[in-house]
Amino acid sequence: MGVQNEESEILKNKGNEAFKSEKYDEALSLYSKAISLAEKDSRELAIYLKNRAAVYLKINDYDNAIKDCDRALEIVPEDPKALFRRAQALEFLGRFEEAYRDAKAIFTVEPTNKAIQPVLSRLYTIVQERARQNAQTGNKVEQMFKLAFEISEDKEKREKAMSNLLVLSKENAAADIMYKNGVVHKIMQLLKMEKNPEIYINAVRVIGQLCKRNIQRCKEIIKAFGIPRFLEILDSNNQEHVNAAQYCMQIILNTLSGMDVKAETKPDQKLCDENKSEIDTLLTCMTYSITDRLISGHARDAIMELIMRNCHYTAINWAERFVEIKGLLRLLEVCSELEEYKYESAMNITPSSRTIAAACLARIYENMYYDQARERFNNQIDDFVKNKLLTPDLESKVRVTVAITSLLRGPLDVGNVVISKEGILEMILVMAQTEDTLQQKVACECLIAAASKKDKARAIIDKGVDVLKKLYQCKDDAVRIRALVGLCKIGSFGGDDASIRPFADGSTKKLAEACRKFLVNPAKDQDMRKWAAEGLSYLTLDADVKEKLVEDNAAIQALIELAKTGDQSALYGVVTTLVNLCNAYDKQEILPEMLELAKFAKHHIPEQHELDDQDFVNKRLTVLAKAGVTSGLVALSKTESHNSRELISRVFNAICSLQELRGIVVQQGGTKVLLPMALEGTDKGKKQAAQALARIGITINPEVAFPGQRSLEVVRPLLALLHPECKALENFESLMALCNLAGTNETTRKRILKEGGFAKIEHYLYEDHLMLVRAATQCICNLVQSEDVVKMFEGNNDKTKFLYILCQDEDTDTALAASGALCVLTSISKTCCRKLLDVTAWPETLRCLLANPIKEMQFRGTYILFNIIKDDRDVAAKIFETDVMEILMAITKLEDRESQKARDYAQKCLNAAEELGVIRKPDESPIVDPFKEINENPSDGDDVA
Repeated sequence: MGVQNEESEILKNKGNEAFKSEKYDEALSLYSKAISLAEKDSRELAIYLKNRAAVYLKINDYDNAIKDCDRALEIVPEDPKALFRRAQALEFLGRFEEAYRDAKAIFTVEPTNKAIQPVLSRLYTIVQERARQNAQTGNKVEQMFKLAFEISEDKEKREKAMSNLLVLSKENAAADIMYKNGVVHKIMQLLKMEKNPEIYINAVRVIGQLCKRNIQRCKEIIKAFGIPRFLEILDSNNQEHVNAAQYCMQIILNTLSGMDVKAETKPDQKLCDENKSEIDTLLTCMTYSITDRLISGHARDAIMELIMRNCHYTAINWAERFVEIKGLLRLLEVCSELEEYKYESAMNITPSSRTIAAACLARIYENMYYDQARERFNNQIDDFVKNKLLTPDLESKVRVTVAITSLLRGPLDVGNVVISKEGILEMILVMAQTEDTLQQKVACECLIAAASKKDKARAIIDKGVDVLKKLYQCKDDAVRIRALVGLCKIGSFGGDDASIRPFADGSTKKLAEACRKFLVNPAKDQDMRKWAAEGLSYLTLDADVKEKLVEDNAAIQALIELAKTGDQSALYGVVTTLVNLCNAYDKQEILPEMLELAKFAKHHIPEQHELDDQDFVNKRLTVLAKAGVTSGLVALSKTESHNSRELISRVFNAICSLQELRGIVVQQGGTKVLLPMALEGTDKGKKQAAQALARIGITINPEVAFPGQRSLEVVRPLLALLHPECKALENFESLMALCNLAGTNETTRKRILKEGGFAKIEHYLYEDHLMLVRAATQCICNLVQSEDVVKMFEGNNDKTKFLYILCQDEDTDTALAASGALCVLTSISKTCCRKLLDVTAWPETLRCLLANPIKEMQFRGTYILFNIIKDDRDVAAKIFETDVMEILMAITKLEDRESQKARDYAQKCLNAAEELGVIRKPDESPIVDPFKEINENPSDGDDVA
């Protein structure tokens, strides 16, 4: 035991040294090892815990600092150091009453402790003020309770009171008071009888806010309400009502798992383990509710969206458990539900239900990242198909075909495996050739979905074109439009390659005209127009069709109106058509060498249509933007499908590529939906959304484009574009937008620094690319307005020197930005001033600035020089040993108006040097330095002394 104590003491001492050297990670590791070796409940253990708490304070990990202090105080009660460190951590966390309690305890133990007296005084003031505010808040809460929960009160007063309670619930202190005064019980009673939808929805939102980031309160609310009650609240045909309940349930899951409502937040595994029971129960109940015959279609959609949002490995990672409890079968039941088969126990579904179920299947399949998991997934799908086909009645065949269509629109690989099984495709073709309208419709839909891969498309071209042509002659419009879409998809087999035409020339235009008639005809229902949009999504790969469509104002407006409905099942057709019109899809880059090689090998080379030149694309973008396409995209952006969000981002980015259209995107709410899409989704989708935001941030004042909190939220996606894998254009646009943001306010600059932006931006100063270096320098020029950035330049590095060298850059804008940054740095920091003289060629750089033909550069040179020599005789003497005085005197004699500022500062420099005694006026006697002779002859020093 003695050896162990000795070893832990050595570790503690090493930890102390690391702490003094500000090597906090090392200190943390050493103290942790000392703690693991220390004797249980010994005074030494208490010391090690206190020391580690000090490290936690330095690295802003206040929760762990409190835990270590708690353990230390269990061993040595009323230990002043442990109390003091816990008080510091509590104060940082805003737990002022508890911090004040610890400070009072220290004062009781050590009344003469001078360090605690100012802390105690400060905390007393804060606690008193908070007590006063809490008293006011308590009165407000009491008044709002009387109005909101009294059914007989005036309707407007009640609505206002409940709205006020929602605002109050967002503040921790007010939320505590509300909770202690029984708001949960009052809301539970209210929800049973409330008829006013506004009051009902805000009451649900209050519950959500009370659950937010407070695990204990969240658990108590779940216990009080019960999960079935939450699912009952979700059950409504009012979309706003459903949204509020869905958001509340997401907040509960976030609180229990340590996630946040904002995108890109990861769960805390420790919290997930601690709250596993609650999380599992909540998600299991939701899974079983997917096929609940009594709930509304909107509620069913919301439940599937919640599962889709939380099952992924980037969230709660619940996918395998979902498969285990047969959730896939429930999703497939929704996929197979049809409006045509409405019977007593049929499910209520919306037009979006099957699309959401397909997207949910795709998201779960993404989580099947090892063979055994995929096998379990595929086995459940096979079981569903086999069970449906065991009963050879018409309904079973129709339902299984509809489910296969959803698989082909969700986890495509799984759908392709199913349709490749013996007899499945043949069964679908037979159904298409019957006289039964329903069978024809579902068979057409399945054939359309199956033609996604070239091998399947080829098989359908071989076997199904004649069938589709025959169906297009059908009298039923619902069948005709589906057959038309099938023909459109096969007709687009060559993609945007102008040299491949599966059908005869002119056929695609005829098909497009047929789709247009369905799209613009107001007599046709929304389902018909949705299918027409999907047909156009395939045909618009043809440049001739694009040009004709974009000139058709009625068709464009019909597409936008369809988008504004927010119908998720219409999303693919509308957005893909828009992507094609904007040429916003990925294009294969063909290197000249590969082109020559392909010609030599006689391989097919894709050809670009002349109507896909950039001028034509820009014209199409302008037409779409001015027609109001942004408002349609905003409506469709509510989708949970990451692939669909990528398509929407592509359209936004294409529109934002034209400077004159960016204002329209901002006016119609584009930035609001681009922010979440830039933070969550596919890698390409996030990049497209971030680039669109960057382009907006370049042209439009960031305070207008990103008002309020958005100016902080946009920082992370912009910094994500500063990545080696991003293109130079994306890097450049991001730097320009960050430059504008950094010029707005200190809060935004601090956010850029907090997200690690400075290092990423600085990296581009060293790039061999003129535009990137310029943009990075301009961004740094705005960032140096922050004290934190100035401290970085003052550190033991060459950052200041490099800026000085950049002042000689051949690119004028880069040199101006570098000199501007130095103007700020030298006006604030004497350390930075002295660093400039550490550059070997500092005289040449100074001459370059002072004698610069660009008047603004000359002015900045004189300004920097004035900052350097001001109040620093040694530096001034060193500088004026060169020919600087002659240059300055020459500047003072310049007579043009543009030189006024440089003239003034040149004179200031001469005056400062004169005041420091470095130079003299021409009519004065030479300045004699009495120590000059002594310095030159050190051996005579004793005599002089």
